[in-house]
Amino acid sequence: MTRKDPLVDLLIHDLTGPLSIVLTSVNNLLTKEDKCGPYTEYQKNTLKRAQRNAEKAKALLLEIIEVYRSEEGLFRSEQFMIADVVKEALLDALEIVTPDISEELAHAGEDSFKDILARNGIIIDISGKYGQAAFIHDPKKIRQILRNLISNALKYRKATMKLSLSGDPDLVISVEDDGQGIPQEKQTYIFKRFFGASNKKGGAPDGLGFGLSCVKHIVEKMSGDISLRSGEGAGSCFTVRIPPLR
Repeated sequence: MTRKDPLVDLLIHDLTGPLSIVLTSVNNLLTKEDKCGPYTEYQKNTLKRAQRNAEKAKALLLEIIEVYRSEEGLFRSEQFMIADVVKEALLDALEIVTPDISEELAHAGEDSFKDILARNGIIIDISGKYGQAAFIHDPKKIRQILRNLISNALKYRKATMKLSLSGDPDLVISVEDDGQGIPQEKQTYIFKRFFGASNKKGGAPDGLGFGLSCVKHIVEKMSGDISLRSGEGAGSCFTVRIPPLR
């Protein structure tokens, strides 16, 4: 993809406005039940389903925009705490993949937040320099990378997902799941656009396989690298290394 592609330019321009209107309208209906309701259980579920799917469409649109920005070398140099971006990316991913957990976390304090994650097999470990010090790079890009890797792990896991962040000076992100793993013959293609691994739990249908190709593209534009450790029946672990922006 390049910015010269008129079809993608048209999609970005013409979809941004309508998606924002849909999300705002649905959110208003859900938060103003006292004025618009009361709703039946079926009506509530229908609105929530519309909300989730609009969020998915918005997330995909943002993926395209960020890929374009990285192709053009547009990175914002900011100091930010990794823990803050991790939380934002985790909530983004949960909202799309497991909205029930996301809804529970929305009303949780700091202590209960960790308890809810642990109860649902989600482990977060931030160590090394960036547990205390700020990282310097484009927080939107880091958030997108994290959101994609977390979403992927949540979709394919059996019971647990572990996110580890460490490093000095480079930031090292590791996202591991206990899913069925990726057969060796498919690992060559896992970062290809529109390739699906076909190993999601519960026999769920494949996605478009767009997320991992975006991650690889952005990471490489950030002068970093991404690797995969996996095997059939052995789960998967994606590791990303990103140097700070100087």
